[in-house]
Amino acid sequence: MADEEPNTQEVPKKSSKLPLIIGLVLGLAGGGGGFFAAYAGLIPGLSEEEHATPQEVHETETELESVTGLAFVPVDPMVVSIGGLGSDTHLRFRAQLEVPASYESDVTTLMPRIVDVLNNYLRALELADLESNAALVRLRSQMLRRVKVVAGEDRVRDLLVMEFVMN
Repeated sequence: MADEEPNTQEVPKKSSKLPLIIGLVLGLAGGGGGFFAAYAGLIPGLSEEEHATPQEVHETETELESVTGLAFVPVDPMVVSIGGLGSDTHLRFRAQLEVPASYESDVTTLMPRIVDVLNNYLRALELADLESNAALVRLRSQMLRRVKVVAGEDRVRDLLVMEFVMN
């Protein structure tokens, strides 16, 4: 019994949390410094003078329309059920029509007919019609063709899809 050696197993040392704390402090300091530099305009290319205000964007769009002679007429947003009466799949659709500026009032007057044509076309779609990768391009061309029939071939130049969301 006297020959027994005392238990001398080494207890593993706990790792220090100092590197973690230093990394956290340096990360916060770097993030704060980066925010200050961007906010104060110290980083080239991020100054406020280079960003357009909403007023400037609207003026640019108005200049573009006057230069090109185009106007964009919004189509009322639609929510359409897809796949029949018992289906819980809906399509949310919003678009704008690109028209020559001289025909803007004519197309706006015909908007109820245009919405009716688009609504009927979208309601006739099946879920399989929307599954392919090229479905949006095909649907867009079909809708544009129908709008041109209602409004007149020369009155509508293009149909721009702004929102096409299924749920």
